[in-house]
Amino acid sequence: MDTGTHITMGIALGGIATLDPIVQQDTTLFTAVMIGTIIASHAPDFDTVLKLRDNATYIRHHRGITHSIPAVIFWGILISSIIYLFVPEVSFIHLWLWTFLAVILHVFVDIFNAYGTQAYRPFTKKWVAHGFISTFDPYIFSLHVIGIIAWLLGANPGYTWLMIYFIIVLYYIKRYIDKREIVKMIHKNFPHVEQIATSPTIKQNIWRIALTTDQHFFVGRVKDGHIEIDDKFYRVPLPDDPIMNFAMKDKNISAFLSFSPIYRWEINMYDDFTEVRFIDLRYRSEGHYPFVAVVQIDDNMRVMNSYTGWVFSEEKLQDKLNWDGNTV
Repeated sequence: MDTGTHITMGIALGGIATLDPIVQQDTTLFTAVMIGTIIASHAPDFDTVLKLRDNATYIRHHRGITHSIPAVIFWGILISSIIYLFVPEVSFIHLWLWTFLAVILHVFVDIFNAYGTQAYRPFTKKWVAHGFISTFDPYIFSLHVIGIIAWLLGANPGYTWLMIYFIIVLYYIKRYIDKREIVKMIHKNFPHVEQIATSPTIKQNIWRIALTTDQHFFVGRVKDGHIEIDDKFYRVPLPDDPIMNFAMKDKNISAFLSFSPIYRWEINMYDDFTEVRFIDLRYRSEGHYPFVAVVQIDDNMRVMNSYTGWVFSEEKLQDKLNWDGNTV
């Protein structure tokens, strides 16, 4: 989920904590728990600082080890321990419990969007992305805002947030059922489907889809229960040649491939260099595929420029490639 929603979830969990008799009776503990749940609700995304290094490092590691099972345990202990240093008179067990629940909630809700997370590490590095809740869902965020306002106006925080989360659970079930129907529809209309990526939009009746069959990639939308295909590409295996093998070793290409399950590739020959491009097919937006990885290799088999990330025009992509910070 987005940062704003994660933080409001931390506030919500702090409100639910008032149902804990120990927290309810100790205002200092309540304050510590609220600070803990707000920080912990965002903690797994602290790896955003990796953007300062480069996009390849960020893409390879974001929502990776920081969302793993050991990290979830680590964040809960670390955050509650730091807070406990300032208020040693409170119950550490209760402080840790609510802080730990906030971290768990963060990782749990992240597995339902299209981006996903490596929540099952160290057992597997597979990306878990169920793809039926938007990274930013206006309905979920609005319910949290309503809950905060109700709390400020004097509503009982514990029961208010329990009611709101009951509604959110029903919403998740509804979106899951919507996706299940879409998957059934795709299998009914397309033979030999091997992989399906779904991504809901802010409109309840429109979903983005990308699917892999034995011979093709299809990209389109499901609108009002009808499949609309926007693009169709032949599924061409990666060539076993020196250019492609060399390109695959580039850090930006490697990071892209570690994350993207449905993509196509291009090799373009120019006078002085060869360009290898990978395009993620899951994020089509207004006829453009913004998530790419590109490497330019000169005639002496040296990397001239390399980039991976989000760009929304060819002009912006060329600017990124020609920027000294992306030159290898």
